[in-house]
Formats: sequence, structure tokens, C-alpha cells
Amino acid sequence: MSVEFDSAPESVDDPQAREQEAQAIRGLAAAYERLRVEIGKVIIGQQDVVDQLLIALFSRGHCLLVGVPGLAKTLLVSTISEILQLSFRRIQFTPDLMPSDITGTDVLHDDPETGRRTFQFMQGPLFTNMLLADEVNRTPPKTQAALLEAMQEQHVTVGTNTYRLPEPFFVLATQNPIEQEGTYPLPEAQLDRFMFNVVVKYPSAAEELLILKQTTGGVEPQTSMALTGKQILALQEVVRKVPVSEHVFVYARDLVRASRPTEDDAPGFVADYLSWGAGPRAGQFLILGAKARAILEGRFHVSTKDVRAVAHPVLRHRLVTTFKADSDGISSDDVIDMLLEQVPVALKKRAKKLAEG
Repeated sequence: MSVEFDSAPESVDDPQAREQEAQAIRGLAAAYERLRVEIGKVIIGQQDVVDQLLIALFSRGHCLLVGVPGLAKTLLVSTISEILQLSFRRIQFTPDLMPSDITGTDVLHDDPETGRRTFQFMQGPLFTNMLLADEVNRTPPKTQAALLEAMQEQHVTVGTNTYRLPEPFFVLATQNPIEQEGTYPLPEAQLDRFMFNVVVKYPSAAEELLILKQTTGGVEPQTSMALTGKQILALQEVVRKVPVSEHVFVYARDLVRASRPTEDDAPGFVADYLSWGAGPRAGQFLILGAKARAILEGRFHVSTKDVRAVAHPVLRHRLVTTFKADSDGISSDDVIDMLLEQVPVALKKRAKKLAEG
């Protein structure tokens, strides 16, 4: 199947442009199903992880994957890059890794014809479409900062020169949750750069049986290309143009603000279990993730259900739990569950108050 998305329409006010966007959405939904099928040839299970990675990709976001070794995180990323015809590189982060090891460096070059010496920039592994930063918390803060600059600014700075990174540029960083000795945990301000925190869990019994059968034979699964980098860039533009109703914006805003202990109308459990809540960037990612989820399902509108669906991966690394939460066995995911139960009630009460007033 070939899906053409050479460019995104410029305006949704133009009926012709609107129809082009509708066609693009239908095409993206079809391509999304094709992607799931192709990825399923190699990756058994992990459907929630796949969906969240694709949502982040089409939202121009980056992902932090948290899971124990051996859950096919590297294989998943390389498979997606192959299906999408994107260049892929993997960096194993270690304590001795320097910023120049990932960004590149100026190298002294001898010209055999003129005999002159000049510095030429040699690109590092950051110059790719899809980057797997394996165990990002094992490298010093200086190297982490170089990666995060690239994620945020889409360029790297070496000396006095700035070099643009290829587009699309998508970073998936992994962390091992069971071995923290000798690591450099990412500060909350740097964690906030990641759109999603994706938890990679163990497969089910049935899935694990299929993994054993598929990976111990002599037949290599074959995948085919679904989208190109140019098409992905066009679809990222389409996602940005998906309309959002006012009440969905209000819901995303209130959900984020309810996570802050300093807010007067925050639920009572927030002050007990959270020392810091999510910032405005969380609200932006809630809306973008909801847009991408809606469009991947073939819908040209966003609902509060879409916001709720992306709430956990958006918020779980932006909430700082208190000692009381840790002692009570309350995780950030548990707090998000409580917020999802409380915030809609608050919205209904406000709507009722406005109707009465």
C-alpha cells in the first residue's frame, strides 16, 4: 500500500484544503493499521508501547522507555525505523561518553593538492532520523545536556558553529529501573523534555510463548515500508491542524493544574502525595498526544477521552511524589488515576454552577 502525503494543506478554512486534510487523515489511519501489522511481524505484543511511540512520533515528541533488559526495546525501535524508511542509530551511554562522541567534532584535514590544513566537521551519531539512547542515565550530565539540546533545539553546537539535525528527528531514551548504582538520574527539568514516559512491561504468558517460538527458529520475519520521512513530516503538520474544542482545552488545563500542590482547588490527596506537579508543557503534550491519537483512529476531532488516554505517559515523569506517597506505596501512576477520577467531577460541578448562575 502506498499513501501519498507530499504536503499538508495550508488552511482548514478552504473547503478544498479541508477535503485534502480529510483524505490525509483517512490515509494516515490506513497507514497506521499497516504499521501495526508490519511491526507485529517482528514484535510480539507490546501494543500499548507501539501505539504510544507512534503517537509521539507524529506529535514531534521524544520518548523515555523504562523497562528491564530483554524486552526488545532496541528491536522495536530499529523495526519502526526500517518500516518508516528512517535512518537509525543506537548509542550505548556509558560513564566515559563525552558530548563530542555523540554530536561530532572538528577534525584537522590535510588537502593533498594545496597542502593546506583545515578543520572539517565530522558528524556524530546524533545526525540520524531515529536515535536510541540506551541507558541514558549512565552517562554524565554534560553528555546528557548535549543530547537534550539536540532534542529541544533540533541542532547541535560545536565550537562556534551550529549544525541542523535531519528531519524528522526522534529520540527514544531507555532507563533500567532495577539497577541504579553508578547512574546519573535525569533531573526533573530534563525529564520534562520527553513527551512520553513509556513503561515497557513483561509480555503475557501467551505472548511469551509466541516469542520463544518465533525467535528460536530459522525464519527471519520480513517487513515492508509503510511511510517515508517526507510523508511523516507532512503528517506531523496535519496533526497540528486537528481542531480541538474549548472544553477539551479546559479539561487538559485543569488536569495539569490539579496536579500542583500549590493550587487552591487541587484535590486534597495532591498535597499529601505530591511535592511538585506538572508544568504547562504537560498540557501542551496532552493536547498534541490527543490530536495524534484521534487522527490515528481516523477522527478529525479530539475528545476528552483522547486526553485521558495519553495522561499516564505524559504525566508520570512530571509528578514528584512525597515521602508519604512512597511509604504508602503510592506511585505517580496511582496519583494520575486519582486525578482522572477527580477532575471530571470538578468540571461537572463548574458547568452546573455556571448553568445555575
